[in-house]
Amino acid sequence: MRSVRIYDLITLDGVIEAPHPNEEFEHAGWAVPYQDEVMLENATRGMSGEGALLLGRRTYESMAAAWPNAPKDNPFTDVMNSYKKYVASRTLSEPLEWNNSELLSGDAADAVATLKQQDGPDLVVLGSGDLIRSLMRDELVDEFVLPIHPLVLGRGQRLFPDPGTFAKLRLVDAKPTTTGVIIARYQPA
Repeated sequence: MRSVRIYDLITLDGVIEAPHPNEEFEHAGWAVPYQDEVMLENATRGMSGEGALLLGRRTYESMAAAWPNAPKDNPFTDVMNSYKKYVASRTLSEPLEWNNSELLSGDAADAVATLKQQDGPDLVVLGSGDLIRSLMRDELVDEFVLPIHPLVLGRGQRLFPDPGTFAKLRLVDAKPTTTGVIIARYQPA
């Protein structure tokens, strides 16, 4: 049985939108100044071994445009390109351009519930706020890994918007970085 783990960079006010450079958003790239060895080690540990990505359409399109041509000296290039990628979208159609990508059919939450029952690597969700909220409504999230950045943006897509889904979580691990980020790991209580 697989688990679903959310890994999202987040600000103190809950914004997850555009943590990396992107010309479409006013505060894009807000996470870049906070990267350090602790963050790299955490991300490397989280992406090592077997795994599969679970992505919403916008996150998939952004990553599919970047990772296939990413520099080979980036420690994540081979991982991102070789991982199986499951994509939740109502507008994309097969075949998907990024290798090892598969379009989920039907309702995303139902498709993920089915995936969780199958044998295979755990599913890691990156970005994909709409997808995460859908998974939360159906109690399909097993863990949140949230590098919380000491930054308030005041606007942007939030991981937990109003109105939202009630969820009680318990902290299972927290690690501070040298730049003031707290990497918090939560599981449903």
